[in-house]
Amino acid sequence: MRVTAISLRHFRNYQHLDLSFENNITIFSGNNAQGKTNLLEAIYIAAVGRSHRTSVDAELINWQQDGANVGIVFVRKDVENSVSIRFTRNQNKSISLNSHPIKTRDLIGNLTAVLFSPEDLTLVKGAPALRRRFLDIEISQTSRSYYQQLLQYNRILQQRNNLLKQIRERRAQADLLETWDKQLAAGAAALVIKRKAALKKVAMLASLMHRKITDSQENLSIVYYQPYFNEKSDNEKDIFSEEWYLQKLQQARTIDFARGITTIGPHRDDLVLAVNGINLRTYGSQGQQRTGVLALKLAELEFIKSESGEYPILLLDDVMSELDGHRRDQLLNFIKDRIQTFITATDEELFHQPKFAAFFRINQGQVMR
Repeated sequence: MRVTAISLRHFRNYQHLDLSFENNITIFSGNNAQGKTNLLEAIYIAAVGRSHRTSVDAELINWQQDGANVGIVFVRKDVENSVSIRFTRNQNKSISLNSHPIKTRDLIGNLTAVLFSPEDLTLVKGAPALRRRFLDIEISQTSRSYYQQLLQYNRILQQRNNLLKQIRERRAQADLLETWDKQLAAGAAALVIKRKAALKKVAMLASLMHRKITDSQENLSIVYYQPYFNEKSDNEKDIFSEEWYLQKLQQARTIDFARGITTIGPHRDDLVLAVNGINLRTYGSQGQQRTGVLALKLAELEFIKSESGEYPILLLDDVMSELDGHRRDQLLNFIKDRIQTFITATDEELFHQPKFAAFFRINQGQVMR
């Protein structure tokens, strides 16, 4: 997988930009707020159909313009492809793959990418939603069926939550939940089956990466956690069962009515990371947490390669300065000969001017080599 060219029109602070890439590693350097992250954001949008920085597409458009365009040319399995995404104010974005219009749900999985940003350093100690999103994006890029199931599950969940609010306000009858419960239970079981299968591989890969980074001094483990699972009364095999989820939903109805939300299902699940048996989120040092995130990201690269046959594009957004010299060297040594990587940084000296990298200087939306 390689990105060979990028074209931006009125995107963020770029009016007109056309760049081509030949090196395995490309480094965008410059001061803060000059547009470095915008370049990585454009590639990421072409991969997953949405920005990692905003959910409002209008924010991607230069404030003086009515629309913006992102174009990416990439090679997958020796075949050249192109993605074009058009953003227009007050309208939904339009996407084309090889000049053929497609929907967002059909985009993901064509160009695969892994993004590592400063925000990801909170992946260990942050909210469960961050870890669920990490796992969902990872699986979705290698399994279109999972992505479709995830979209369907979220639609059903939204409908059930709307109904719960109506029941709480006495504008609907409780027996209307039966239909939604059955659909949600079926969707929940299907998602968790795929999540746990994927996590088994990711956990093994992350453990191996973690041992390399720590010179075999520490062991990282990752466990799939369901807060509504009762170790005393539930059988772990039942979590793959539609009947088990249906029973749990029925048992939680009183709570769901009171809160107006669904408290049972994979949208509530979490990943628990531990080092040498100690919970990394609660008791891990900052260095241990950063090492855990780095191991997760490296595992994500290997997982996508194992599932798709090719490494994804790696996007490193200003994280090199957040890592100490040892972790930085470990990361560069891992990627330099195998993964096309785009890096943003304010300090070029972090890289000692490696010959294998192309350097671009970014200043107020202008790119100079």
